[in-house]
Amino acid sequence: MTDIAPWSTAARPATGMPAELPRKVEPFTFTGTAREYFGIWIVNILLTIVTIGIYSAWAKVRRLRYFYGNTHLAGASFDYHAKPVRILIGRIIVLAIILGYNIVANLFPVFSLVLTPVFLLALPWFVMRGLRFNARVTSYRNIRFDFTGGYWGAFKAYVLGSIITWLSLGILAPIASRWMWHYLLSNATYGGRPVTNEATVRAMYGQWLLPAVIFLGGLVLFGASAFAILPALQELYSDISASADADLVLAVIIQLLLTSLLPLIVLLAFAGLIYRAGTRNVAFNATLIDGRHKLMSFIHRGRFAWVTVSNLVATILTLGLARPWAAVRMAKLMAVSTALEVEGSLDGYIGQIVDSGPAVASEYLDVEGFDIGF
Repeated sequence: MTDIAPWSTAARPATGMPAELPRKVEPFTFTGTAREYFGIWIVNILLTIVTIGIYSAWAKVRRLRYFYGNTHLAGASFDYHAKPVRILIGRIIVLAIILGYNIVANLFPVFSLVLTPVFLLALPWFVMRGLRFNARVTSYRNIRFDFTGGYWGAFKAYVLGSIITWLSLGILAPIASRWMWHYLLSNATYGGRPVTNEATVRAMYGQWLLPAVIFLGGLVLFGASAFAILPALQELYSDISASADADLVLAVIIQLLLTSLLPLIVLLAFAGLIYRAGTRNVAFNATLIDGRHKLMSFIHRGRFAWVTVSNLVATILTLGLARPWAAVRMAKLMAVSTALEVEGSLDGYIGQIVDSGPAVASEYLDVEGFDIGF
């Protein structure tokens, strides 16, 4: 438990609870195996192909029930209660919207100029509905989660945040990250009890610095290399174009330059993974459930990047057959890097929620809606 000791003494706001209540760290664990999940995964793939994608809704339910059911906290696992038909209906709705957009854009290209902003404005609504659905079909000890976030919060977190990130070339990314994590966590509830997130922009920038330095260093090296070989390419173009098709030679040189961008793209992705893990740590460690139970994350940024990249490489080299192994490997990493610091007795707290009446599993079955998130 030495990895989580630094978080156990973090300052906590007053909750009205007795100060002498003991605090205990409950780690998350994942008990699934690649062999077990491979059997589920291969059947899901085959039936999805045979049914031309229709079975994908049932495949999602089977997959998430396996992963939720094998994720444990304090001796109990999570549950996923979604009905496949509702997921299928949501996917049909989204597919119809996308097909309609493409048909209109091809038949009446001018209208695509109007539809694109409309689609952008509709995106936060899809995100909001997807988050609400997924929360309401998730339970722990038969008590449901919920999500109360609204449209404008999603617009700020996902649309406006993306815009300022790209326009600032990533400099304002920590602000966007803070908006996103605050929207995700502060609008969640467990058994009707609130979740609060007080992550700061300053803390997010603390996780942004290293990825920025890595990418900037790579950019400088790429620029220096391009500047060094540019005269050689110009001379090559002059020598070859005299005896060959100049346009063809130019196309080859441009292709070489574009290919040389690949390492820079990989470096950007690697820096992004480091940043993603760091912001998760910041956001989780600033989150309280019902003002008393502290969520904790201590994922190693380099380890997370390595596992993600190596999983992708293994999946590609095996033509997808390593996907179950990669998924289980990542699930174990995320679980072992997460914990909940509980104030008092978790069993007693769960009992209080059950006795209060709201948000037990059965009460949400008729109001979970449709999964229309992307």
